[in-house]
Amino acid sequence: MRVLIIGSNGQLGSDLMEVLQDEEVIPLTHQDVDICEPVGVLTTLRHHQPTVVINTAAYHKVDACEENAKQAFSVNTFGVRNLALACRECDCTLLHMSTDYVFDGRKETAYLETDSPNPINVYGISKLAGEHFVRYLLDTHVIVRTSGLFGVAGSSGKGGNFVELMLRLAREGRDIRVVDDQVLSPTYTLDLAHQIKALIQAEHYGLYHATSHGCCSWYEFTAKIFELAGLSPSLSPQSTAESGARATRPVRSELGNEALQRIELDQMRSWEEGLAAYMEARRAVHPEE
Repeated sequence: MRVLIIGSNGQLGSDLMEVLQDEEVIPLTHQDVDICEPVGVLTTLRHHQPTVVINTAAYHKVDACEENAKQAFSVNTFGVRNLALACRECDCTLLHMSTDYVFDGRKETAYLETDSPNPINVYGISKLAGEHFVRYLLDTHVIVRTSGLFGVAGSSGKGGNFVELMLRLAREGRDIRVVDDQVLSPTYTLDLAHQIKALIQAEHYGLYHATSHGCCSWYEFTAKIFELAGLSPSLSPQSTAESGARATRPVRSELGNEALQRIELDQMRSWEEGLAAYMEARRAVHPEE
């Protein structure tokens, strides 16, 4: 395969680079291609002639999306449309990353691929609109919804992640308050990268949820981070209302990997196992901690 990765220097992109090293990989960053520029996107694909394009690019600052809907739709919707059109023109597969935030969070069990989306913030709406463009423009597509990503590239200073933020606050001796009324499935990007590799190699098209198994609140996730790190900072729960977040967030956005299980391709492990593996991997990056 000739795999073109858009966002190759991000958390997921970096792990995809590692996992797909046996394939012919074309790593592209925002400096190499801006998905919001349709001519540039098509020119790039015509030049590289990939078999598969993996799009990890997104405007994913959830609160900022509320203030800048135009930017959110430019990247998450129309940028994705540009990619789908270019992939159709160049006869290649598009694997597009999406989110648990396409759901409203009212379901009491894990959301499956057959559940109807109902986003409740600008970010989720823009991502769902991007999904729709992919579906109707391109037959050879894979849409992967995931949740709460954390990866070693984030710990290396390339944008950070929630785990690194919590560890930094703990090292600074801060009093830490984390919401306990939002439930999700935190997912290690290295696990997700292996899952994506399996999907594109098997050429299984369609919509898939791919998150770590199980779920937890952000507060429970944080407590586990500190347990694994051997830290005991001042940690207390707070409600979403108390957090002051501008965007409305789903109360429960756990995803179930039913479609992967149906084709016997679900390789994801539990979020606890993924987090433990991440904490071990980041020690090689930060041996002084």
